[in-house]
Amino acid sequence: MHATPTVPSVSAEQNGSLHAKERVVNDFSIQVATVNGSGSQTANNVLMRTIFQMGVPVSGKNLFPSNIAGLPTWFTIRASKEGYIGRKKEIDFFVAMNAETAQEDALKLAPGSALVYDEPLKLNELRSDLHFYAVPFDKLVGPVCPEAKLRKLVKNMIYDGVVAHLLGLDLEEMRKALFKQFGARKKKAAELNWGAVAAGKEYAEKNLTKTDPFWIEPMDRTGGKLIIEGNTAAALGCLFAGVTVLTWYPITPSSTLAEALISYLGRFRREAETGKGTYAVVQAEDELAAVGMAIGAGWAGARSMTCTSGPGVSLMSEFVGLAYYAEIPTVIIDVQRVGPSTGLPTRTMQGDIMSNALLSHGDCKHPVLFPSSPEECFTMAQECFDLAERFQTPVFMNMDLDLGMNNWMSDAFPYPEKPIARGKVLTAEDLDRLGGFARYQDVDGDGVAYRTLPGTKHQQAAYFTRGTGHNEKAVYSEREDDWIHNMDRLARKFETLRHQISAPLASDKPGAKIGLVSCGTSRWAMEESSDQLSREYGTEVSWLRLRAYPFGDELAAFIDRHERVYIIDQNRDAQLLGLMRLDLDAARVAKLRSVRYYGGLPLDARTVTDEIVMQEGL
Repeated sequence: MHATPTVPSVSAEQNGSLHAKERVVNDFSIQVATVNGSGSQTANNVLMRTIFQMGVPVSGKNLFPSNIAGLPTWFTIRASKEGYIGRKKEIDFFVAMNAETAQEDALKLAPGSALVYDEPLKLNELRSDLHFYAVPFDKLVGPVCPEAKLRKLVKNMIYDGVVAHLLGLDLEEMRKALFKQFGARKKKAAELNWGAVAAGKEYAEKNLTKTDPFWIEPMDRTGGKLIIEGNTAAALGCLFAGVTVLTWYPITPSSTLAEALISYLGRFRREAETGKGTYAVVQAEDELAAVGMAIGAGWAGARSMTCTSGPGVSLMSEFVGLAYYAEIPTVIIDVQRVGPSTGLPTRTMQGDIMSNALLSHGDCKHPVLFPSSPEECFTMAQECFDLAERFQTPVFMNMDLDLGMNNWMSDAFPYPEKPIARGKVLTAEDLDRLGGFARYQDVDGDGVAYRTLPGTKHQQAAYFTRGTGHNEKAVYSEREDDWIHNMDRLARKFETLRHQISAPLASDKPGAKIGLVSCGTSRWAMEESSDQLSREYGTEVSWLRLRAYPFGDELAAFIDRHERVYIIDQNRDAQLLGLMRLDLDAARVAKLRSVRYYGGLPLDARTVTDEIVMQEGL
């Protein structure tokens, strides 16, 4: 049973009145409520891509349960003529296809919203301040789909036709989107579903009178862009980075990254003459084994990786500490979900910031990259592999479920121009010239020692890879000065890395006293919130987006330029702020304020704005 919520009280100025005459064009959100496993994803993607193909900036967020089928799922499409692609908190146009949640969903809508619903639900009896559109879906699907067992899948396409009529969508663009979704091999299925779209459109034309203000009109703001999930983009980045070893254990929400990469490896990592694969993929028995195999492959000279989520990272702690101290390169992509424990496996969070930066016991610090878009998933994946080999250390890339598994509009990816950077690897010829080397000796003063790869044919190439105390020559040692000397060198290496990792990006407003700082997908709420604060409250704010840890000098300089700086965190304990407190002096820490959201949904701008307004007393 679901508790009956109260009808929201929202001002007409914010949401428009029921009788609003002014058209709302290309600036609203659509949400569809269905049942998980009913095939609604196809209908939702077709609807979203139709809007995208009409040139309107768009994004899609899928809120789905952590089961196979049967529970409620919600898909939200945002159309924004301004190009905002973060989640919009308010829902303007709702399609109710799930009888279990329909009443609750209808009662949550703000006055003036539009509601398409299955006619037997009689949602129009609940309230009088919405634009109601009743559709007899079961009656419409029968003639379109004679085969009863397919009707629950085909029925969803009827609402695409209804929505196309109500919002003024280009039907030819919808047809293109549908046939693209099914592909050339499923033409018969595409034709069946197109019949359902046409039936919905015809019914709406004959029986529904539009009263709501929401419209989609053609624009020209999506040319050269694509819609893609972050996990797919990251997989492509790993492929272009030259990865040849993937070891993994399935876990939501990272599994689709591994699956996409496996597909790409199968297509592109093969010998031209024989067709034989030049890669290795191992699905391990658990995450600890997976990272151990990745570290072993990195030690052997392969570009190796694993992908996981927070529970998997917890299991990897001991091996990551070994790789840090023995100085072995590998890449760990963490697609974060809600924790602790099993938590909410299909909700999003940035809850592994602190743990990944400091993972394992003793004194460990690891580089962490924070992509905010599919394009950065692609480019930063490549950066991770270069950093791992150049600095001989595990490197984390912190994504989140929102970025990894949702649909994002993105610029086309830049083709990599820089050669792969393998770092300080000595060949047999180098050893002939040098006469030998000490594995853990700082020759260049940057903290990064030279290494050889197993199999290098030279009598001076061998060394012991040690996770125990050792001196510069990799000889076992428990001497106090050897231990301190080695730990100081590792710290020096981390400081060198600080200035060679992705720098923050900033937007400074002249005279702004307030600054905002975020990382990852918090970027989109932060940037939109800065516009809301300026437009609605006359308060100019600057923002800075961190793209990596360790933080560079730019963070301290940004704090110095502002009186108060709000750190935006998608976790309860303000982990990004906590990491800054370890790096910054007391005077700068005193300027920092916290904005936190940890409900599991993608962060929206209004939540950020409201919190800042409250703290500032605006």
